[in-house]
Amino acid sequence: MLTLEQAQIGIIGLGYVGLPLAVEFGKKFRTTGFDLNTKRLAELASGTDSTLEVSDQELRAATKLSYASDLKELQKANTYIIAVPTPIDSFKRPDFRPLIGASHTVGKVLSRGDVVIYESTVYPGATEEVCVPILEKESGLRLNTDFYCGYSPERINPGDKKHRLPNIVKVTSGSTPEAADFVDSLYKSIITAGTFPVSSIKVAEAAKVIENTQRDVNIALVNELSLIFNRLGINTLEVLEAAGTKWNFLPFRPGLVGGHCIGVDPYYLTHKAQEVGYQPDMILAGRRLNDNMGSYIASQVIKLMVKKGIDVARAEVLVMGLTFKEDCPDLRNTKVVDIINEFSEFGIKVDVHDPWVNQEEAGKKYGINMVQDLRKQYDGIVFAVAHHQFQEMTVDQVRSLRKGLSVLYDVKNIFPSASVDGGL
Repeated sequence: MLTLEQAQIGIIGLGYVGLPLAVEFGKKFRTTGFDLNTKRLAELASGTDSTLEVSDQELRAATKLSYASDLKELQKANTYIIAVPTPIDSFKRPDFRPLIGASHTVGKVLSRGDVVIYESTVYPGATEEVCVPILEKESGLRLNTDFYCGYSPERINPGDKKHRLPNIVKVTSGSTPEAADFVDSLYKSIITAGTFPVSSIKVAEAAKVIENTQRDVNIALVNELSLIFNRLGINTLEVLEAAGTKWNFLPFRPGLVGGHCIGVDPYYLTHKAQEVGYQPDMILAGRRLNDNMGSYIASQVIKLMVKKGIDVARAEVLVMGLTFKEDCPDLRNTKVVDIINEFSEFGIKVDVHDPWVNQEEAGKKYGINMVQDLRKQYDGIVFAVAHHQFQEMTVDQVRSLRKGLSVLYDVKNIFPSASVDGGL
């Protein structure tokens, strides 16, 4: 079994999860950051991170970190950490292709005594059922005889400058007690908040997937309350703030549930539940409700336009914000796209403005051409994301974007309720 002093680390995947890991480990251990995206590698080598998760100064501080897309460089490692995305497909089933591809890559360079740690969110059992057989087949080695595995779920919150990798408690596990101890000691060396070892890889996988499932269900509840209170003519935020004066009321807010975690992870758990013969009705009901919020918002805006006598077929709408959350450039699984698509189905011309979004990425992922300068007026304006730039807008700035008979819809409660026509 490896000792901590012997560890040479290879990080597979340098996105929102992998890069912070590579930087922290690269301060203490010889670390290779491996990614197939050579453009991304060149960017990082030049000292800049376009995801804004790591500062230029932090990149410079990782003096033992190097970058590679060549397997020969990756093979120098003996401890591999796989941090690739685990999305869902068009049928909302787990899409293991990135994870499978990364497992094939590591399997090709795996040697006796090596340790492979997975961080990607999966259902309980996936590491041992999906990944380990690939590692064994590619390498010709056997788990717990020739190499070892661990699982330590990522807890990165994109755009969050307060909760960073070192100060978030890390759950750890291993395929044997000795492997578990090694994995735990490895993460303890960079996690100042400490670690939480668990008894098995399955327990660690389950802990991660329910973190986001719990949040998803709670947000679905307040989204449903918003639908109800809208019909009753009650301001949802005011109700939630009143209820929040009780010490044990949970402070969730209605909204769009996108991103790489909350809007995706529950489908991994429900997939496995159905596979073993259980129908997870509550989780799936919450998912359906949250997935439909984009079209609901668009329909509410259209109804408000009709009430004001606006010709919907000739209307122009401005959507403010495209990312899945505020003050973050991450476009993965953003549900703002659902609002845009619903407007387009009604023949409404939609402009989108987001100061955090890369124009090229928006076009490539969603076919959206961003509006950079706001110089025209619109029949409808939807504030979909609470970027600080939008929160700092004055009344006059917002008014300058509106036509006479226009609708202002505030998804994120940025403005006082009396100054808008609708919101969640």
